[in-house]
Amino acid sequence: MTKPIAKPEAADPFLWLEDRTSKQSLDWVHRQNEITVGELQGDPSYQASFQTALDLMTAEDNIAVGAAIAGHVYNFWQDKANALGLWRRTTVASYKTEKPVWETIIDFDQLAAKEGIKWVFSGASRLYPDFSRCLLSMSPDGGDASEMREFDIETKSFIEGGFRAPASKSSFGWLDKDTVIVSAALEDADKTESGYPRVIKLWKRGTKLEEATPIFEAQKDDLAAGAGVEFDGDKRHVFLARAINFFASHSFLHLPSGENRRIPLPDDATDTSLFKDQLVFGVRTPWTAPDGTVCQPDGLYSFDFAHWIETGGLGAIETLLAPAYRVSIAGIARTQDRLFISLMDNVRGKVLVCERKQGTWSMKPVALPENGTVGISHAEHFGSSVSFSFTDFLTPSSIIWSDDDGETLATVKSQPARFDAAPLISEQFEARSKDGTMIPYFVVRRRDQKGPVPTLLYGYGGFEVPLLPGYAGVRGRLWLEKGNAYVQACIRGGGEFGPAWHQAALKGNRQNGFDDFAAVAEDVVKRGIATASSLGIQGGSNGGLLTGVSLTQHPELFGAAIIEVPLLDMLRYTELPPGASWMAEYGDPSKPEDVKWLSAYSPYQHVKANPAYPPVLLTTSTADDRVHPGHARKMAARLQEAGHARTLFFEETEGGHGGRGDRRPQAAQTAMKYVFLQRALTAKA
Repeated sequence: MTKPIAKPEAADPFLWLEDRTSKQSLDWVHRQNEITVGELQGDPSYQASFQTALDLMTAEDNIAVGAAIAGHVYNFWQDKANALGLWRRTTVASYKTEKPVWETIIDFDQLAAKEGIKWVFSGASRLYPDFSRCLLSMSPDGGDASEMREFDIETKSFIEGGFRAPASKSSFGWLDKDTVIVSAALEDADKTESGYPRVIKLWKRGTKLEEATPIFEAQKDDLAAGAGVEFDGDKRHVFLARAINFFASHSFLHLPSGENRRIPLPDDATDTSLFKDQLVFGVRTPWTAPDGTVCQPDGLYSFDFAHWIETGGLGAIETLLAPAYRVSIAGIARTQDRLFISLMDNVRGKVLVCERKQGTWSMKPVALPENGTVGISHAEHFGSSVSFSFTDFLTPSSIIWSDDDGETLATVKSQPARFDAAPLISEQFEARSKDGTMIPYFVVRRRDQKGPVPTLLYGYGGFEVPLLPGYAGVRGRLWLEKGNAYVQACIRGGGEFGPAWHQAALKGNRQNGFDDFAAVAEDVVKRGIATASSLGIQGGSNGGLLTGVSLTQHPELFGAAIIEVPLLDMLRYTELPPGASWMAEYGDPSKPEDVKWLSAYSPYQHVKANPAYPPVLLTTSTADDRVHPGHARKMAARLQEAGHARTLFFEETEGGHGGRGDRRPQAAQTAMKYVFLQRALTAKA
């Protein structure tokens, strides 16, 4: 990949902070951490906040969310006694009881003690049809790179001489009991420029991994290559994909002859699923199929996959679900005999269940609670069990279970209330953005609020990811119960209203999302919920970019900013792995036309000594291999250099992008954030 046109090395005095593990960088990190910990953990309210956060994160009556496979429900569980967690299972009948009898498969704390590595569970690929043999993935530091080992669930032991691979961003799945499909990112030649798998290989039992046979390759500048085995009844299909970027890919069927036949769908096909010989799909932009059918975003369509395999012809396109205003597809899942479609209707959830009989589709709604966030927790591919989650800002999460494809429903798990919601109200408002677009947002506050209060505004706005109403006990206890308010903005760039809502803030249109967030902030103040000085903002990853831009573009709108695991130097983000993977979202800083919009908002380049900035807390992780810690480090250093003395920085030395692993450091960081907000925003309302 060509280097960026902008040569920030010459003008960037903090480039050395991009060296993740150099002594100079880590010495700086430790000095910053000492200051931040001293200030925030030294606050009189910290210890109680930490204990509350830890108690809630590790409570034994938290819901054990699980998926059913062959009569068992599998779950990963962490509590105070099991910091790194247990991978465990119970029978379906036992799971439905108030106190299931769990069988531990792997105790990761015991494994860590035995091997001297704090392994973080990353998932398991189980072998069809008995599902007792699996390919277990574990991260040594909480990052995305994981080691793989073959494991026997029945004997609860690693297979001596079985399949095993060192830590990498590769993925592994079963073709059959003696063959593994490897999406390889082991050596540089196997990787894309983003550091993800580029080559698909077949690895035979008894041979070395480096002897695996390549069957498919993506381009070096693609995002990744991927592979998976899909069963449709008794038919097994091997799918391969060349992911060009996050929103475009070419899919292939690997035929027994060895041919990789391209599936004739548009590059931006989405929401694909194989069901009853029909390949179901959606599109991100309008597409006219060979038979003349015009497929629209937010709709679902299908074609006869078996006919295509036999003849190579796409045949007729059927419309499964027609688009509707402000209704978007959240996801699809299938059991053996039903297809389930999860929808968002003006950011409220519902689920449809579909059947395929005698060549036609039929559908009806699943009788789930309304006016909340509804999701599909699991759907048993080889059975008829399916479960759904329900929550909203003030309703604790519950699991609604069905053993008969959604016909009969029963609530089998309900999280106890974690805070007193009786005095609170959840409302939905709209703010008018700079270009006139109406931006929905939610407010949770006291019903009897008389005047402005400390308020936290949260946003994300990227990658088609929607922000939905959800219950958060820690937020309730550490923020709402103190009389504070919480606001969640559904800005463009997210997935709340389908692909068009995302595309409206893509690349050169990114400023729309930033303007949306500012409009929500101004509307919250206009309604008297907060004042500018009592309004704090928070966002992570792409949301960290959002809060970084908000800080530099509109410091006058906010009284505090929390910027978590962020992207901030948008002129160098492709140089910090795996930044190149996000060019379809942000643009390419090696292209002059893209540099225009990137340089217009890149927060790191827009730090100024004046005007005054509100207090800032930046957080990151040394082991984060998704968003490089250099972004947060350099931003903190530049803010402090510019004289913004109320800038705090904290870097977690364990755990990756999502803070996986031991809950104690997660609880500590959560408590510090609420202490920071309360200190910055109190008495400013």
